[in-house]
Amino acid sequence: MNGIGPGYPQRQLAKAFATALTHEDEDTRRRAEERMRRWDRVLHGMHDGTLDIGSRTPVKGLPAWVTPEVVRGGFATGAAEAGGPLTPHERDIARRAGLPADRRAVFYHHLTDAGLAELNELLDSGRYDVTVPEEAALLAVAWLVRAGDTAAALKLVEAIEPFADRLRFLPVPTDAPPPDGTMVRRQNVGAVRDRLAARGPNPRIAAMNEALAVWNPFADRLLAHWLETVRDGKVAAAEPDGWRRRGAELLERYRRLAAEHTLCGRHRKPRENLAVLRMALEEQVEGDGLNPRLRGRLQHAVDSMVRKRGAPGSPAHTELRARQAAEAARPTYHALARLLVERLAELPDDAGLPSTDWVVAPVADEEERRTGIPAGTPIPPALRRAVDRALTAPVDTLVERGVIPSAEVLGELVPQLVASATADAYADEALRTLMAAVHRAFSRRRSLLLLDLRHQVRMDELPWVAAVAGHRRQYEATHARTVLVRLGELALCGFPATILPNRLVRQLGALATRAGVDVPLVEELAADIFMGTFSGKFLRAAKLAAGVLEGTLYERYYGIDYARVRAIDDVARRGRFAAATSEGFAALCRERAGDPKGRVAARGMVIEQAQILTTHNLAALVHPIGVDPAPGWPELARRAFTGVCRRVRKVHRNPYPLTAIKDAAYAWRQALFFLSLCSLEDQISVAAWMRDEARRQPEHVAGRLAPVLAGLRHVLVGGSLDDGSAPPNARRLLGWQAGHHWMRDDPVPATAVR
Repeated sequence: MNGIGPGYPQRQLAKAFATALTHEDEDTRRRAEERMRRWDRVLHGMHDGTLDIGSRTPVKGLPAWVTPEVVRGGFATGAAEAGGPLTPHERDIARRAGLPADRRAVFYHHLTDAGLAELNELLDSGRYDVTVPEEAALLAVAWLVRAGDTAAALKLVEAIEPFADRLRFLPVPTDAPPPDGTMVRRQNVGAVRDRLAARGPNPRIAAMNEALAVWNPFADRLLAHWLETVRDGKVAAAEPDGWRRRGAELLERYRRLAAEHTLCGRHRKPRENLAVLRMALEEQVEGDGLNPRLRGRLQHAVDSMVRKRGAPGSPAHTELRARQAAEAARPTYHALARLLVERLAELPDDAGLPSTDWVVAPVADEEERRTGIPAGTPIPPALRRAVDRALTAPVDTLVERGVIPSAEVLGELVPQLVASATADAYADEALRTLMAAVHRAFSRRRSLLLLDLRHQVRMDELPWVAAVAGHRRQYEATHARTVLVRLGELALCGFPATILPNRLVRQLGALATRAGVDVPLVEELAADIFMGTFSGKFLRAAKLAAGVLEGTLYERYYGIDYARVRAIDDVARRGRFAAATSEGFAALCRERAGDPKGRVAARGMVIEQAQILTTHNLAALVHPIGVDPAPGWPELARRAFTGVCRRVRKVHRNPYPLTAIKDAAYAWRQALFFLSLCSLEDQISVAAWMRDEARRQPEHVAGRLAPVLAGLRHVLVGGSLDDGSAPPNARRLLGWQAGHHWMRDDPVPATAVR
């Protein structure tokens, strides 16, 4: 099993089992049960040899191009994403064509004239959905046949036919036109509608509203009833005419209310004032009178209620109950979510929203008559944000509006743009639409856990992509280059304190290839499976960074010898599907990390040094990609430092602070990179701003940042953090550290930033 043991899958199976057994939410339990089944398949496959975890072909009998079902950590389960039982669409085709409900029969049907005609209609309309890349294969066959490239079509059929009984090679028709390559959205209308419909009532809010609308007014009636008996401050000192009869009526009313309103149970708790008033009334009306203990409790309850809120009917009491009644009458998020579901009901599931204004408008008069929600009620921000997920707009608009809240989400949506840019290589419109759909589906393919630096399957390895490769045109790469620069700038400006997530790195790499830009973009490596070496592109990226940063503040702060980096020249290839590696670069990273041994933290220290040397793609975005952010490098440095402060804030009193420390160190590295591209005058100005910004933070944040900023000031005036000349309180901020990280300690107030 190439060194991959069953320990991780066994732990994941145990976690899923515990969730399926104990979680209170039924949907969560059901999802956990499905995870259990998948992890069980992983363990069985590892045991019987049908799974080779760490290989590019982890499932015995399936070629690398088949999209495997992958669970957390990159483990293949043995199933194919395009497998499983026949879909309703496939069954419908079989029924209409008079075929048995058999996937291979459906496959062969689409190689007939009638089947090819159906595929050509789909090609021309563009109204189909490719959820996994395999679903585009027969469309590629049909396109090749009508383009006259019969040889390529036959070769493609030969490659996929052995799997015709196991895999779907057909797309699902839709009513939606092909996506606009310049616009993106997070979700379609159907997904947003389902999200809103799943928003059930909040039990705590419902209980609170019941207390305000039902039990508080009833408690007032009980209190007013007992106040009739007060003489000289003593409760139950007198009994007006008809008091017991009216008391019996109140008790009967209580029984009806308790049977009908069951959300709030405080009225049943013996220590609650309402319960004391009721129990005393039951004893007085139905029993032998109050015993001394209950009389004392009653006196205390009446006195405390009047003292706290005033007597029922008094101005203060009336004002309070009016406010509470208004609060209870406010429509719940659940009711407003149902209203939004109604507004979206007539739209197709796969549609987007060019504007959300009409969906999130205040409640209309007609809607009040139908739902009882007062006209003019605004839609709360949380529900507005849910609707915004269906907004279809330029990606920078979605970032500006907060619909894209992180670089990770940006990476999820970028394939919608990249697909259009990469598909421009094909002259035929139908083929462009098809290849764009393949790219979007391929971008959703989950990465496998691979050993020995093997590379993931690339889109060009898909047989149907390779089959149409001869129909690519030589074209002007301006569009791809424009999108590449635009996305790079958007990532830096929108999320300046965040390293580029792997999904976004891969998409930028695809764009760079299409734009003809030769640039080494490196992905973040997982410390728990790090094999101790780096592919050759890490060395290339470090040398590229040297060209951008040699002699700068960044090089001095991190103590980098970029001349030594330039001198490394030992890249060697280790196998056909394995990346070329550089042992010299790996040795340098280990040396800079202090030659740590063994544990995950030690491997993380080595990986962090590689990120420092390469800038984790920041230098590549500047040159050769050419990102030049409109706000300017000083502003990006300030934004990144704001992110540092936000992350350091999470360290305080956090029992598990290491993730926050790591993220703060990464954000600080981004800030230093941006600062290094500024003029000396701007560097001094931004450093002073950072000091002032740190002062505005809580004391525990300012204290933790004090040594970091002291280190920056020392380097800024020409000092080094490695030669012993730095002041005692100056530190270099790194995210990974063997043993106890200094930022975990509560800072002494005297160390606060001055």
